[in-house]
Amino acid sequence: MSENLPNQPFAHLRLHTEFSINDGIVTIKPLIARLRENSMPAVAITDLANMFSLIKFYTASLKAGIKPVCGCDVLVESDDGSKQTRLVLLVKSEAGYLSLTKLISELYTENPSQSEPTVCKSKLAGRVDGLIALSGAQNSDIGVALLADEKDLAKELLAEWQQLFPENFYLELQRVGKAEEEDYIDAAVALAIETNTPVVATNDVRFLDQDDFDAHEVRVCINERRTLDDSRRPHNYTDQQYLKTGPEMAELFKDIPEALENAWEIVKRCNLSLVLDKPCLPNYPVPEGMGMEEYFSELSSNGLRERLRSLFGDDYETKDVEKPYWERLEFELGVINQMGFAGYFLIVMEFIQWSKDNDIPVGPGRGSGAGSIVAYALRITDLDPLKYDLLFERFLNPERVSMPDFDVDFCMEGRDRVIAHVTELYGKEAVSQIITFGTMAAKAVVRDVARVQGKPYMLADKLSKLIPFEPGITLKKAFEVEPLLGEFVDSDEDAQEIMEMAYKLEGITRNVGKHAGGVVIAPSKLTDFTPLYCDESGQGLVTQFDKNDVETAGLVKFRLPRAAHTDHHRLGCEDDQC
Repeated sequence: MSENLPNQPFAHLRLHTEFSINDGIVTIKPLIARLRENSMPAVAITDLANMFSLIKFYTASLKAGIKPVCGCDVLVESDDGSKQTRLVLLVKSEAGYLSLTKLISELYTENPSQSEPTVCKSKLAGRVDGLIALSGAQNSDIGVALLADEKDLAKELLAEWQQLFPENFYLELQRVGKAEEEDYIDAAVALAIETNTPVVATNDVRFLDQDDFDAHEVRVCINERRTLDDSRRPHNYTDQQYLKTGPEMAELFKDIPEALENAWEIVKRCNLSLVLDKPCLPNYPVPEGMGMEEYFSELSSNGLRERLRSLFGDDYETKDVEKPYWERLEFELGVINQMGFAGYFLIVMEFIQWSKDNDIPVGPGRGSGAGSIVAYALRITDLDPLKYDLLFERFLNPERVSMPDFDVDFCMEGRDRVIAHVTELYGKEAVSQIITFGTMAAKAVVRDVARVQGKPYMLADKLSKLIPFEPGITLKKAFEVEPLLGEFVDSDEDAQEIMEMAYKLEGITRNVGKHAGGVVIAPSKLTDFTPLYCDESGQGLVTQFDKNDVETAGLVKFRLPRAAHTDHHRLGCEDDQC
């Protein structure tokens, strides 16, 4: 190994996780463990056209003492649509995080009909503050021009990118065993020297170990609905796209040490500090001259008087029954106001009351929220917690700080009207539903792997049916509880091949969906807290962070679940209404 190799660590700046959906099988926890094992103090995750994993990655990295570099791999299109280029965007600062969040959100909210989310190059102008860009190596517009020996065009394109990203644009170099790689590197280095442009080495990582290449190929085929032996399928990846160690990368680029040095320089330039676990409630309108807590306490007291009157009659004050109710109310108000959750109760109160006023059946409340006398007084719930000895501390406890979470059922059809009302009240830029991630579960992954490997349908069907039908069951547990499964696999080589690969892919994120009951309301634009996503029809706006991550990011989740079919009559619905 050359004596001139850089002494500082190397950091991977282009890496796709399982959340890239159509490629990448890296999962967060094993990634962090491998980085620690290899003494690599930083890494960037740049999933394709999304930021699904950002919060999980950011928090896990900090906990492990590894510096997270947040970013994204985007497809940029020339304004006339004639050229497309991959661009890696890395976040330098809080401003860069907001720039990237808005940009990635618009890939979906402004171009819903596109099968592949792209951004026009001209739309980047003036909107990439706080971002560093890597060129996209030989697959970039610059790379294509260089390989076509169009040096003047490459120089012109480089100048355009440098104008968009002044002092923040790097020519990307990769050695992963792809065609024309060295021709591109020779031309790119020459261009870099001529124009005084920095170069940077990446490995375009898709999996942790070289042995994972076959599993990654299967994952790609599952997504593309192809088989491994399909002669028409593109072979876009190589077995070199694994998480190489620092010494491996140093040996690979020992002739271009500046490319390694610049990878670490970029890490030093990227310093994102997110404020997490700080709930930010939307502003609930209160009468002029009153504070939130004062108004909340007044409404709760008035509501309790109405409840007591309905429970014990107009002369309830003479019956010596009210004291425990007022004592409980005073205690709960103290806790709620101390924890800063008055606004949350008022927001839930408003949309539940609106639902009732608009003839949308609403459930009486279930779960720990039914233990709150304040919720009962505000008619969020309809259960008297004192009558049933329900504990408020199960719902809110100052010693275990967590957001309150009311679980109140809505009529199946009426729920969408409630969401529309909330959106109108707080603004469409502030209200969204929440994303969910579907994974390759035991039964499905066996069928998927068998199809991709070209195995007979009957074999896949038999294997899948031998896995017990049990929510959340894993392949490991299936073998433990169903002896026939093990016996069959032991007796069939094709079944063994299927199961070996299925084990590797089980649990990997496969698709995205929408949370059945979760809605978030932001105090400002949602993109101040989370990137957004929607389906190809342009409908179904959801956050790119899941239900746990949106709360970590500071958004407050409100639960608006549809009532189960068996609950329709309990809500007062007719069959044809729900």
